[in-house]
Amino acid sequence: MTLETRRNNRQALGLTRSVMTATNVEKLVEHSWHDLSVEKVARLLESDLEIGLSSDVAAERRDRLGPNQLTAQKPQSAWLRFIHQLNQPLIYILLAAGIVTAFLKEWIDAGVILGVALTNATIGFVQESKAENAIAALAKSVATEATILRHGQKQVVSSSELVPGDLVLLSSGDKVSADLRLIEVRDLQVDESALTGESVPVEKESQALEADTPLAERTNMAYTGSLVTFGQGRGLVVSIGDMTETGHISQLMQQSSTLETPLSRKIDKFSKTLLYVILGLAAFTFVAGIAQRFSWVEVFKASVALAVSAIPEGLPAILTVTLAIGVSQMAKQHAIIRKLPAIETLGSTTVICSDKTGTLTENQMTVQEIEAGGKRYRVSGGGYAPDGKISVNGRSVDLAIAPALYECLQAGLLCNDSYLDVQDGNWTAIGSPTEGALVAVAQKAGLMTEQLEEALSRLDTLPFESQFQYMATLHDDRPERLIYVKGSIEAILKRCRQMLDEEGEAIAINPAPIEQAVERMAKKGLRVLALAKKVVPASQSSIEHSDIEQGLTFLGLQGMIDPPRPEAIQAIQACRSAGIQVKMITGDHAKTAAAIAHQMGLNQTQDAPVFTGQELAQMNQQELANAVEQSCVFARVAPEQKLRIVEALQSKGEIVAMTGDGVNDAPALKQADIGVAMGITGTEVTKEAADMILTDDNFASIEKAVEEGRTVYKNLLRAIAFILPVNGGESMTILIAVLLATPLPILPVQILWLNMVSSVALSLPLAFEPPSPDVMQQPPRPANEPLLSRRLTARILTVSVFNWIAIFGMFEWIVQTTGNEALARTMAIQALVAAEAFYLLSISRFVPAIVAKLRGKDESVGYAVAIGIGAIFILQFLFSQSGIMNQLFDTEALTAIQGLICIGFGLPMIALSALLKRFAPLN
Repeated sequence: MTLETRRNNRQALGLTRSVMTATNVEKLVEHSWHDLSVEKVARLLESDLEIGLSSDVAAERRDRLGPNQLTAQKPQSAWLRFIHQLNQPLIYILLAAGIVTAFLKEWIDAGVILGVALTNATIGFVQESKAENAIAALAKSVATEATILRHGQKQVVSSSELVPGDLVLLSSGDKVSADLRLIEVRDLQVDESALTGESVPVEKESQALEADTPLAERTNMAYTGSLVTFGQGRGLVVSIGDMTETGHISQLMQQSSTLETPLSRKIDKFSKTLLYVILGLAAFTFVAGIAQRFSWVEVFKASVALAVSAIPEGLPAILTVTLAIGVSQMAKQHAIIRKLPAIETLGSTTVICSDKTGTLTENQMTVQEIEAGGKRYRVSGGGYAPDGKISVNGRSVDLAIAPALYECLQAGLLCNDSYLDVQDGNWTAIGSPTEGALVAVAQKAGLMTEQLEEALSRLDTLPFESQFQYMATLHDDRPERLIYVKGSIEAILKRCRQMLDEEGEAIAINPAPIEQAVERMAKKGLRVLALAKKVVPASQSSIEHSDIEQGLTFLGLQGMIDPPRPEAIQAIQACRSAGIQVKMITGDHAKTAAAIAHQMGLNQTQDAPVFTGQELAQMNQQELANAVEQSCVFARVAPEQKLRIVEALQSKGEIVAMTGDGVNDAPALKQADIGVAMGITGTEVTKEAADMILTDDNFASIEKAVEEGRTVYKNLLRAIAFILPVNGGESMTILIAVLLATPLPILPVQILWLNMVSSVALSLPLAFEPPSPDVMQQPPRPANEPLLSRRLTARILTVSVFNWIAIFGMFEWIVQTTGNEALARTMAIQALVAAEAFYLLSISRFVPAIVAKLRGKDESVGYAVAIGIGAIFILQFLFSQSGIMNQLFDTEALTAIQGLICIGFGLPMIALSALLKRFAPLN
């Protein structure tokens, strides 16, 4: 029987079995696969290890199970997103005011109020649409394909066509398109950082593992979204679509509850309280008027006027504009805010949970320490850029007088299959990150790949294999030949009989100091590679494993790590100064995580507690809550555990921000009060789960976000402290007028002018206030702190009383002296606006910043306040002096003396503001 006949028979048998049991495939895709033998996996999947599935069986399974795609959430339509912008309590107040004024047939007033509500909604809608468009621009629309065997024939198909049982062929550069149980590997290494957080590629094997093996250590599996960095392999598809590990994470995201932001909770509570106060005052006014036997129509109109005066029509607009300005400022800091309130949430954040790889670190392996010739060398510079130097005892090393170091670097450069590439000033490693680090450190010392490869041309290679733990290359070093070897210390040291001393001379090897050096590097979290060489006869043209079983000369050690970003270290210190905890949650090894944490200042000592995923899995909720308080570092953490950590912190009352770039970070990002995704290296799943996206992948941008968030909140408090006293003074004026049975000192249409024009023009500059110098020296605000604190409430009531005195006092004085109610109302309004302008100067930072600038201090000055006061002067001049405005608002032109009197009525606000700064300062 020929080989082709056996293949056809085997194929036919596989087809028959698959048709018989295809209905059970749905159950099989939920099976645990890493603890099964290759043969059992093939048997359960009804697949053939040599020829894969037939086309008919694959088509049937695809029809039954659907395409290999994640179930996407249906995007919300544009009109629903616009309607959602109206779903805010303060907007309800605006709409209510518009309806009430329309009921009174004040169509122009109603149109203005409803126009403001629609403007607010439009601002929010446009801002969120911009964010979504920016996110879409970040996406890399690259179609994924897979190479498979179908019917024994190699085919390249779309990843969506894969089904359980398909035999997938993997090679360097491929993206894994489904969860695979590996059945055959040859030097296969897979980058799984997006899923597990592991910073270096994982060496794969095909043997069955223990059932309780953690996800990050399942070396016989290849998961969707991971990248093959080296070698080749074959695997059977065991899970597709939503059943993959990535799909499981997507389901976790959908199960995560969408939390309100602190700002939205506070504004909701504030709005409801304000609504109750307004309704209560309007009802009291109505009852008081009826008790005095006034016409119920007149009393009703007065009650409506009071309600309109008490509603801060301009506040939603100021709120939206303030947040939008914060978003705009963050865009300049390389951050995209998807939801307006998210910018404020960062300002109240108490804990930042950050992924390590690519977020706190460079995501570029870097050699930091070399041991050669009995000497320890330090290496400066990070990443793959050949910028830096090699030094010993603080002095740069000359390779001409360090032959052992030269040999060690040369071995790392030549026993290497990777190279460095630079585009637009950005250096990347093409191939293995570990080998890229060896090339970079050699180039820092002045060694060039092209020159060495020309002088020592490569003749043969033994590629890295996990069972041997080394790689070897044969080079022509006329008149002899050299074998260079690199690998684990265990594999290399036992094969060495000699080592190089400081002068580069071969001496008998002494393993003790070498093992001590390895232990020292390991404690620093460095990944250690050993390098060796062997001289062989010139006649040898190839190498076998037997050639390097013994007789090697030990050249040295190179210790490398994915180093922390320098700017991230500074950002962490700034966050700590601001009272914000930073916790590292990573899928990397515990020792590596502890070393990075120590370098970044997260742990004061390397002995600080580090909890692993296995330890967290055994904790109950209370134990977990205690653990998250004790430690700043969590290693080998699975996606579900990241989610639990965030939930545990939130149960302690913390406001949690979670940063990350991988699929494994997405559920925690969605659960956190604010999720921060990396825009460059972040996966689309992560970006979709996030509230904020960093377009430069720089953790340091979060510090700026926190500063901007705190500034936004302070500016919102200033706006509230400014607008509400205006409404309070107006409401008191109308209430007292009804109780005293006097004419209204201000009419409803004039109230609308004050609320919609004057107050907005004066309060809008507060949205542009720059951050105060000490904003990052203050602790985070308590999460349960109300928007209206006692001090702020006292300030609002005090200023409201002053405004009432200004309005009522001016009105009564002018009426008593002239009998002209129109003139009295005009001067009362102008006195109120003058008091507002003085109050604005007192609560803004304009005057203090100008004073600091004059004293030579480097401080930002916001000139928006000066512009706002200038604008209101022009508007109020037109309000009283323009004939058209006189007709629309029932006002009268003022003389210069009358105008100065109005300004004089507002001057006492300066003294009152000075007292308030001392006894009721803004938070």
